[in-house]
Amino acid sequence: MRQSAKRALSAYAILLIGVSGCVPEDFATKTDATYGQQLFVESCAACHGAAADGNGTAALGLGIKPPRLTNLSAANNGIFPRDYVMSKIDGYSKRGHSGQVMPEFGAGDLGPMVQIERDGISTPVPADLVALANYVESIQK
Repeated sequence: MRQSAKRALSAYAILLIGVSGCVPEDFATKTDATYGQQLFVESCAACHGAAADGNGTAALGLGIKPPRLTNLSAANNGIFPRDYVMSKIDGYSKRGHSGQVMPEFGAGDLGPMVQIERDGISTPVPADLVALANYVESIQK
């Protein structure tokens, strides 16, 4: 590797270390269920209802009732379907299917990226998406 390329990589590494030290102290709280509840009230309750029962006032004009979100674990053998929920919120599972009513929230701003590690693999995921999934998991009956 050329000396100039090594210097550029070293400078980039120092920059990354410096930026990573600038993460706000409350960053972890931006993925917790309490913050997720706030996001739910702002963006989801109009359709899914304040109690996540599918009875939101905006749901009346949709033509179909939004699903109850409190029984997702029960319908999945007691296991919260986190990947499914996150893909529904993001809209990933909607791509190519125009008949779905759920908005594609992933097309907007879902907050800064956080690293989620599973099975030794770290994946960047938007913080608001994680917070919403954590909230929905917290309301399972």
